[in-house]
Amino acid sequence: MKRSVWVIIWVGLGVALFAAGVLSYYASSSPDGLEKVAEDHGFIENAADSANATLPTADYSIAGVENERLSVGLAGIIGVAVMALVAFGMFWLLARGKKPSDEQASTHVDA
Repeated sequence: MKRSVWVIIWVGLGVALFAAGVLSYYASSSPDGLEKVAEDHGFIENAADSANATLPTADYSIAGVENERLSVGLAGIIGVAVMALVAFGMFWLLARGKKPSDEQASTHVDA
């Protein structure tokens, strides 16, 4: 892969980590749209916990970390890291099947 592509990937990853690790703390604490409607129409008490509610990163924070800013930031960084690993893994698997030499050999026709 070209060096310029790697620069773009690393800069993008850095921006995502900064946004998730630092800026996420300043996100609105107001309920999202569905939760707001449930509160306004009085059926919020019927809501059940998600199957993911017991995970250490549930509710956009890290369980057991007392400092709220650190807890939210770490949860964001972990989320970005996990998604980056999944994305890179998928791209690697997809790219593994095709080799540039295979494409050139199949498109080259001897006259």
